Amino acid sequence: MNDSTSTISAALNALREHINGRLIGQSQVVDQVLIAMLAGGHVLIEGVPGLGKTLLVQTLAAGIGGKFKRIQFTPDLMPGDVTGHVMFDMSQSKFVLKQGPVFTNLLLADEINRAPAKTQAALLEVMQEYQVTLDGKSMPVSKPFMVLATQNPIEQEGTYALPEAELDRFIIKINIDYPQADDELLIATRYALESFGGDQGDIKQLLDVDNAQQQCAAIEVDEKVAEYAVQLVRSTRGTTLLRHGAGPRASIALLRCARALALLNGVGFVTPDDVKSMVLPVLRHRVILAPEVEIDGLGVDEVLANLLEKVDAPRS
Repeated sequence: MNDSTSTISAALNALREHINGRLIGQSQVVDQVLIAMLAGGHVLIEGVPGLGKTLLVQTLAAGIGGKFKRIQFTPDLMPGDVTGHVMFDMSQSKFVLKQGPVFTNLLLADEINRAPAKTQAALLEVMQEYQVTLDGKSMPVSKPFMVLATQNPIEQEGTYALPEAELDRFIIKINIDYPQADDELLIATRYALESFGGDQGDIKQLLDVDNAQQQCAAIEVDEKVAEYAVQLVRSTRGTTLLRHGAGPRASIALLRCARALALLNGVGFVTPDDVKSMVLPVLRHRVILAPEVEIDGLGVDEVLANLLEKVDAPRS
């Protein structure tokens, strides 16, 4: 491990500890969000309301010295409410461009599946190209830029399924669950007399994201480890358990996230265990279960874990 990797790893640990100090009992979620950020991707979070998703994004934004904005997706939300629009300014007697909330560093798209497909699609360009086209003009967003979208598994009425093209833009999907009893007791006692999360205050920047992402891209991946990652993704296409397997973009995402996990752990190279650890979050939203599997009550994670065991990992 070189000095640059050590420095970035120390900064990441400081940021990780800071977030975990505020978002209690969700350390795995915090790690996966940091991995997605290092890999330069976006995150889809599924979980019940009230588990601190907004607090997570606010704290992360403060820790990287970035801006944070939140959009509450509703059935009547229009694409222009997301990206911005052209409006006539009476005081200047001319049309002006009003930038939407996507012009930020961290964007929380809350309950994204409550908005219709046309509004959801407004995020596609900015998630892929890191720019927004308004009135025929391409306008780049600030860097770093990251979308953290949430969807509620309980609320089924009034929701619109995310199209496959948009799901594929999220580098990982995180399932967030209730904290353990001890952690929930700590949350209850700490925040009983203050708002959940409290005031962010003047938090100094703990991590240079651009530098960290460059260091992440430099993490070494052995050819055999890369082949292992590709074989894992390809195994989702040749099984009767899945109606739709993961595409080539999943192989890219898996290696990028494995690199990020190695950096988070302070290691300068990717191991097969790094790849295995990222299979579920990277693939769970990119595959579709076969109907008979759903009838049997098997979940996506169970099927993927089963496939994972059938692919031999390279030996060191």
